[in-house]
Amino acid sequence: MVKRIYCFEWIIALGFLLLVAVVSSKNHGNQANDLVDLINKNRTSKRLPQLNNSPGLGCMAMQYIKECRFNCSQVNTVNCKPSEDDFTEIFAPNCGVELPTFGTISGLIVGCHQKHLDPPEAFQNVLVHNNGTLSILRNRTHREVGVGIIRAKRHKGPYLWCALFGSNERNSTFVLEDLGKGIEQKEGCYSGSGSSCSSGGRNGSFVWMLIFCIFVLSSTGFF
Repeated sequence: MVKRIYCFEWIIALGFLLLVAVVSSKNHGNQANDLVDLINKNRTSKRLPQLNNSPGLGCMAMQYIKECRFNCSQVNTVNCKPSEDDFTEIFAPNCGVELPTFGTISGLIVGCHQKHLDPPEAFQNVLVHNNGTLSILRNRTHREVGVGIIRAKRHKGPYLWCALFGSNERNSTFVLEDLGKGIEQKEGCYSGSGSSCSSGGRNGSFVWMLIFCIFVLSSTGFF
């Protein structure tokens, strides 16, 4: 009887820990979309127009930093500059951007950090960390924006962010094929998409917690 009570208490405790792990593993939506919201709030605070959230630009922004993923220094600077031809020859095709709709890219902000940053921190410390990047963000010629996020490696390494801006008419450029679905991306995260972001390896704690729970329950004779 005592053993059963002891086992039941373990199940309750482990169930609570597992619930905490599940909640902490969620990123509560698409963090790239959150960054687009912060960009627009910053612009409207200066009476500048909001920018359209372009999934085509967002996916290409993710492709850009995917090529630079191993070039984040210890002082959180990205030492990488892909060729302009890569946009039409690599990034756009990898995303499924219809090339006839490829428009003008009017701005680019790239940054990285050794640790994961939530959207407000990433906005402040990566996207607008100096007057130069703030000036790009507030450029009056921009009409649309896309943000990409990726981690250097799936479960370790620094995180990278990229914001691409376009000066084209809304919803007419950087159109993704297959009625806007484009090509499925197996890692990273970009704005304008309906799917939640991968947290870039932060959900590893959930996996280890699940393994721990199974081990403890087995040792108590639950299985």
